Amino acid sequence: AIIMDGNGRWAQQRHQPRALGHRAGVRSVRKVLRAAHSAGVQYLTIFAFSQENWKRPELEVKLLMQLFVATLGREVASLNRNNVRIRFIGSREGFAPKLQEAMQQAIELTKDNTGLTLLVAVDYGGQWDIVQAARRVLAAGVEITTESLELQLDTHGVPPPDLLVRTGGEQRISNFMLWQLAYTELYFCDTLWPDFGDAEFTRALEWFASRDRRFGRLPESA
Repeated sequence: AIIMDGNGRWAQQRHQPRALGHRAGVRSVRKVLRAAHSAGVQYLTIFAFSQENWKRPELEVKLLMQLFVATLGREVASLNRNNVRIRFIGSREGFAPKLQEAMQQAIELTKDNTGLTLLVAVDYGGQWDIVQAARRVLAAGVEITTESLELQLDTHGVPPPDLLVRTGGEQRISNFMLWQLAYTELYFCDTLWPDFGDAEFTRALEWFASRDRRFGRLPESA
């Protein structure tokens, strides 16, 4: 899973509008998708638009929505040819009908693909995900347990991430996949997202491979 941070700062460093940084960020998504596919990654989740992002300036939000629609229209056919399955997590109700339609079309077109599954988190928040899952469990008249909640999360059917990457120098998870990240390894780097590519992705995987993941158990040498 990846928190793609630093698009705006990347543009500002070049004395360009923030929208240019977001467009450059789309190119990094392409690079990372190719690298993930080559590395045999089965599931990749990208934090494309958080619930908190609605608080950004109205013009920036509008440009992000336009970029989202354009990117879906341009990229989905290629992803489908490469056997990528697309899913969206988060609430779609706040988006314009045109964007909701584009998202549903992407889901339908790629639903039978068996390669990498790309989860795009839009209007998503980890707290929201847990609350909406609890409401669904209660509505079904089922006891709230770890298992019953997990079945109602937006990520149901997808294993929790082994690795979370956050670019841009910040070291927090910003309300992203709070439930799912319980035992995830967290990798933070200073690279701004538009500069993040194959080499940086490989470094993150190498760092992950060096980790001793015990899930509460004692180390084998103990």
